[in-house]
Amino acid sequence: MFFTKHHQLVRWIIIIASFLIISLILWNTYAFFQNFKAEERLKMENWSHAQKEINERLDLNKDISNLSLKILESNKSTPMITVNEDGAIDHRNINEEKAKDSIYTQNLITKFKKENEPIQSMYKGKVIETLYYGNSPLLNKLKYYPLALLLIIFLFGAVVYLFYKSSKTAIQNKLWSGMAKETAHQIGTPLSSLIGWTEILKEENTNPEYILEIEKDISRLQTITERFSKIGSLPKLEKTNIVTETIEAYDYLKTRSSKLVDFELIVPEKDIFVNLNKQLYSWTIENLVKNAIDAMKGKGKLTVKMITTDKNVKIIVTDTGKGILKKDFNTIFEPGHTTKKRGWGLGLSLVKRIVEDFHDGKIKVLHSEIDKGTTMQIMLKLA
Repeated sequence: MFFTKHHQLVRWIIIIASFLIISLILWNTYAFFQNFKAEERLKMENWSHAQKEINERLDLNKDISNLSLKILESNKSTPMITVNEDGAIDHRNINEEKAKDSIYTQNLITKFKKENEPIQSMYKGKVIETLYYGNSPLLNKLKYYPLALLLIIFLFGAVVYLFYKSSKTAIQNKLWSGMAKETAHQIGTPLSSLIGWTEILKEENTNPEYILEIEKDISRLQTITERFSKIGSLPKLEKTNIVTETIEAYDYLKTRSSKLVDFELIVPEKDIFVNLNKQLYSWTIENLVKNAIDAMKGKGKLTVKMITTDKNVKIIVTDTGKGILKKDFNTIFEPGHTTKKRGWGLGLSLVKRIVEDFHDGKIKVLHSEIDKGTTMQIMLKLA
């Protein structure tokens, strides 16, 4: 109940808390990295002191302490190069073959200088040895840990976003389906009453021409009701001759459209069968043709063409209207997208849902040029 009322506040609390937790993790990782680096520095300083002590004892012909030797032997991971006062170079934990190359060694010294400040050993007031050392393999791995952590967080965020988006889409689809069913139900009630009144008018010897026109409108309303009832649930598909259905939808629209539109229908003479829902398919053709006529402002040429391949049938609708920008080729199928002053912008989104979700087909803008026209293509699988 609280979340429902204050979902915006809860969302911001979660976002801020997540940001603080991520910042804390990254800060602790950085602090740990610096502490580990300081520990390595101390280890290298002890190594340098041990080397200095050994050199001093050798110079004085004294015995070398076991502790100094153990300190020198303890470094088995940190790469290092020592340069004495005579320019002689020694190294540890570096590839022997590569170390023979003086250029490689000098580049390595330059790299080590950038990673860590060199350690100098003093004896009798002068520098007798300089120690250059790099980061150990473990420290190098730790250096990239924050990046890996950020990548994991990013991927987790992407998964959460996609889950949220898909859940939202599912809710929208459920709402859309519910509205469609409710619309069909609301239309069905007065439609039943109209059918009853039509029968009464027939008994009253009303002009048959009036009755005929009323029955046409009733038939049209019944078709609309069936469409909405089917869009709200998974429709039943039947093996159907798509050529016949296309011709019927074309003829219906042609007789009810502007005489200034030059209609052209090009379909094969043979039958072509696909798994189809008749009512929804006619609705698809109707939407595409009406959009084309609107794009031409009621004047121009409109062509409906059908071609077949080995596995598919393509229905192509071409107009000579205002055209579509290339950047809008995909967005025109999104709910709410419209260039008209009136309308909900649901026509092409319904078409896409009918073709792709219900008929497992594809619809796209095949071609379009501004002020020259647009070609839309539907592709369905043969039965």
